Amino acid sequence: MDNIRELETKSIGSLLLTYALPAVITQVVASVYNIVDRVFLGQYVGALAIAGLAITMPIMNIIHALGSLVGVGASSRMSIVLGRKDVRWAEKILGNSMLLTFFFGFLFVTGGYIFMDNILHLFGASDDTISYAREYMQIVLPGMFLTTMTFNLTGLIRASGYPTKSMWIMAGGAILNIGLDALFISVFRWGIAGAAWATTISMASTAVVAILHFVNPKSFIRFQRHAWAPKLYIFRNVLLIGMSPFLMNFAASFVVALLNRQLILYGGDLAVGAYGIVNTYASFLVMFILGLCQGMQPIAGYNYGAGHSQRLKEVFTLTMKVSVLTGTIGAVLALAIPGIILRAFTDDMALIDIGIPAMRYLNVMMPLIGFTITNSQFFQSIDKPWIAITTSLSRQVVFLIPMIYLVPMIVIHLGGKGLTGVWSSCMVSDVLGAVLAAILLWSQLKVFRPGYVAPERKPRKEHGPKE
Repeated sequence: MDNIRELETKSIGSLLLTYALPAVITQVVASVYNIVDRVFLGQYVGALAIAGLAITMPIMNIIHALGSLVGVGASSRMSIVLGRKDVRWAEKILGNSMLLTFFFGFLFVTGGYIFMDNILHLFGASDDTISYAREYMQIVLPGMFLTTMTFNLTGLIRASGYPTKSMWIMAGGAILNIGLDALFISVFRWGIAGAAWATTISMASTAVVAILHFVNPKSFIRFQRHAWAPKLYIFRNVLLIGMSPFLMNFAASFVVALLNRQLILYGGDLAVGAYGIVNTYASFLVMFILGLCQGMQPIAGYNYGAGHSQRLKEVFTLTMKVSVLTGTIGAVLALAIPGIILRAFTDDMALIDIGIPAMRYLNVMMPLIGFTITNSQFFQSIDKPWIAITTSLSRQVVFLIPMIYLVPMIVIHLGGKGLTGVWSSCMVSDVLGAVLAAILLWSQLKVFRPGYVAPERKPRKEHGPKE
């Protein structure tokens, strides 16, 4: 309980550091699951195994998106209702979010087993790679269900006042995954099945530890019998807020596919490779900003629910300053030393030559990207789902998709290169996305005014001393 009370008494700067640092580390740790298996398979199995694993990556990303659909929505709602001192409502969110996790997990795992070969072929499996991909997915599918459960529960652990514990649960799973990969692949020689079992066992372990937190009598929020009764209004509220990161993850995969086709058209395979490197650099910056915003989420949500408008404004302003500063530092480095950054990934001079302008075009607007992401995450935290969805999708879908086709044609018409137009389209969409985010922020400044009361999100019959 003392951990939660700190959200309305402790200085905003100290709180943001306390919550954001573990969230940033968790973001980094989460990426380990996507890297470790490939490293061990490349060293001990071979190229076809890596290719088979690569086929499964989009499927795993979709499952992760489902995890964010429930996890982000549930943790955001829990922070707000805890700000209202409504512990019983928070317990209902915990129980109902688990029901949603079971529901989506059952659909995805069942559908995955029934249509596995069709799905793998859809994502590019060949006759040479499908056996590896199938062997991996048959083992890892239940583990992916546990992944969505872990994402949900660790988010709720952070929202209920335990950010460091949430971090250690994820970090412990990553460390276990590395150790099991070494044992199963390099010692037991289980091949791609070893990678699948390592991932499944590590995620099962993190899920068990996360569940034990909510079983522990010392935990502020715990599993209670009343919390498992399905409540449609909780389902609706959780899914509406979680829809923003869910759609953003889906849109990102779709847009990258379209962007790659334009890059091949105007620059060939080397342009795609250069984009992959530049996007990796940009992803590190975005990962830091997202971790910072995850740290902001429980602070903003709690104080929004409690009606502390000045503290809400303070945490938003501080988060925005750090996000924009992070983007500015990243942009300056990309503009000043693009070649040095690229050489950290490759020594191919042709790839570096193409990558240098890409590094500059794609990162010069990183301060605006930080501004847009922070706005989207903030509105998500204070239960403004439609504004969050609009803000998050504007840059990647509404603006970027038409721009990657329109801008290259304009640049060619003006005598320039089509590849320059593709790089420029990203820059243009970043500017337009930031402008829209600023307009939406201006339309919602009322939430910072003293006396603003957050609207209720449960039926009147649910109100009362027992709720």
